[in-house]
Amino acid sequence: MENPTKSAKGVEPVEDILQSITLVTAEDALGSMQKSWVSGSTDKMMNDILASALSNIFNAEKVGKEFCIVQPTSKIVKKVLEILQDNHYLGDIKYIENNKGGIFKVNLIGKINKVGVIKPRFSLQNDNFEKFEKRFLPAQDFGLLIISTSKGIMTHYEAKGNKIGGKLLAYCY
Repeated sequence: MENPTKSAKGVEPVEDILQSITLVTAEDALGSMQKSWVSGSTDKMMNDILASALSNIFNAEKVGKEFCIVQPTSKIVKKVLEILQDNHYLGDIKYIENNKGGIFKVNLIGKINKVGVIKPRFSLQNDNFEKFEKRFLPAQDFGLLIISTSKGIMTHYEAKGNKIGGKLLAYCY
């Protein structure tokens, strides 16, 4: 004999399904109403810490958050964040030690349209910046390329001024 609570095809009636659904308020679904963005879990193996950091900043900026937590950290991430801050793309940056490599709390000011890493890390000489500016930036003198040179990490404007080349790391506009 058939189960009276099951329909002919073995599917539960709609009333039983509706009783099993729990209602979730908007506040529960969003977590706390604090305007922050915390980067992904550090349990996974990270291959490119800079790419992860810039991706988290871009995503937080895109959804309108006031600040972003960036972890894990490195010296390169710190220098790139300082360059973005010096060029008025980011607000205050605070380093917080947590005995796991530390985290950066980055205040976002809404000035970033796009930010990302450049892979593969192209080598460029002091006379062919224009080729990569056309490729990664939307217009001339709009945005910046971040380059790792023998004199340290700097923007492409500084590298042009010093007449040195290097490897492309990231772009921002």
